[in-house]
Amino acid sequence: MSFRPAVAVAGALTACAALAMGSAGAIAAPAAGPAGAAPAAAAVAAADGLRGQEQARAAATGRALGLGSSESLTVRSVLVDEFGQRHVRYERSLDGLRVVGGDLVAALTSAGAVTDVHYNRAKDIAVARRSADVSAGAARATAAAATGQRGQSATELVVYAVEGTPRLAWEVRTDGIQADQTPSRRATYVDASTGELIESIEQIVTGTGNSQYSGTVTLATISSGGVFQLKDAHGNYATDLNGATSGTGTLFTDADDVWGNGSTSNRQTAGVDAEYGAEQTYAFYATVLGRAGIWNNGTGARSRVHYGNGYNNAFWDGTQMTYGDGTGNAKPLTSIDVAGHEMSHGVTSNTANLAYRKESGGLNEATSDIFGTAVEFFAANSVDVGDYFIGEKIDLRGNGTPLRYMDQPSKDGSSPNCYSSTVGRLDVHYSSGPLNHWFFLASEGSGARTVNGVAYNSPTCNGVAVTGAGRDAATKIWYRTLTTKLTSSSGYAAAREGAIRSAKELYGQNSAQCLATESAFSAISVPKGTQTCAN
Repeated sequence: MSFRPAVAVAGALTACAALAMGSAGAIAAPAAGPAGAAPAAAAVAAADGLRGQEQARAAATGRALGLGSSESLTVRSVLVDEFGQRHVRYERSLDGLRVVGGDLVAALTSAGAVTDVHYNRAKDIAVARRSADVSAGAARATAAAATGQRGQSATELVVYAVEGTPRLAWEVRTDGIQADQTPSRRATYVDASTGELIESIEQIVTGTGNSQYSGTVTLATISSGGVFQLKDAHGNYATDLNGATSGTGTLFTDADDVWGNGSTSNRQTAGVDAEYGAEQTYAFYATVLGRAGIWNNGTGARSRVHYGNGYNNAFWDGTQMTYGDGTGNAKPLTSIDVAGHEMSHGVTSNTANLAYRKESGGLNEATSDIFGTAVEFFAANSVDVGDYFIGEKIDLRGNGTPLRYMDQPSKDGSSPNCYSSTVGRLDVHYSSGPLNHWFFLASEGSGARTVNGVAYNSPTCNGVAVTGAGRDAATKIWYRTLTTKLTSSSGYAAAREGAIRSAKELYGQNSAQCLATESAFSAISVPKGTQTCAN
């Protein structure tokens, strides 16, 4: 955040331990053994099996799509929806060169017949030439000058097809540390014919939050070797970095299964917060959206806490969540909404893989805000009730106001309520504003209203009132859009088209849910495309 359908879920929790997160003492309960290990392994095997099936017929799929003989497809993921249709995401290569921005998602029957396809930018990825005039060394020098990073980990000749005419380019990957202690992992693209710097993209996705103690909560733990571990049966677990900025950290363990004391004087408390958020987020995706975790294979993820010294941020790095302890190491950034936001970056990276740039970056951030908000409502915690504010407990401004407002994004002073053709020039944490606004309108409608005891007043950009269809419908529509319609460079136009199609697929033409989706996009000024609820 910054800030600056159903699939069977493996490894159901069988027992839990209660942990203290407030000022009161904790209540211990029997811990679960690793009962979920076998089902989780079966889910992983099933996911691998689906990918294997689709990879085996990828060449045939390419021919069915009319792709050139020099192109090949590599399966990234397979999602089976509630209608039994397979949505297969592919990366492309051209004469053995990886095509950056060449991704696509195809809808297939179980027999392999193609029923729909969405290309990231275009079907055609041909380039004028296949050899580089600029050396790899010269490209590395250009990348170093542009990023200030010299810890280069890889250089690869690729086809760059993110925008404009596809061209040959060098991709230079660099690793480093940003000024605020956040790790940096950049991909820089240099034109292989002219030596021109095309762009440099940061791939560490960051967010900021504040420890939101949620009262006495119930979490799953497992027992191993006579000690309890802060780990659930799916493999969500918390580790202590103890101020380090690298490594996996040390798994939290305890002798009596009574964790934390509700304050930073006990290092376990931050781990409890992080684990609670991870478990609630996993449960939300499994229960509401039929997704078995970030990778949809029944496995959990690591949450590293106590990162760095006074680190006032949190981030997803492609494999795990990491949380700092905040200014003065006094406020660990481990709240449930932050956990939901960061883990949702993982879901995005394993589905549409929206690039953290321009309009796609705004959609990426808004997606994490949307699902982080949905997780907060799902948890139904009486101490931290669900709302449509982002970072409402952080008080980074020092005046008690939220960091972002989904009902009226402009209230933060930087995010627009309405879409415009220039929105992609904003920082991605602000270009997320219009889609956050869409989610509120599609869920609750426009105008003044009170939800969960919280007052909102949401305007429309076109002056036309919107009737919401409910948060559950809006959440499911956006999830289907993300997982079956969008690709890495999708912007607001693709979001509108995909969401209306998804609403019709889930609820039918001219349904209340579709009409709310369509009118909410019009209300944030995204221009009409070809999709309507009537066609």
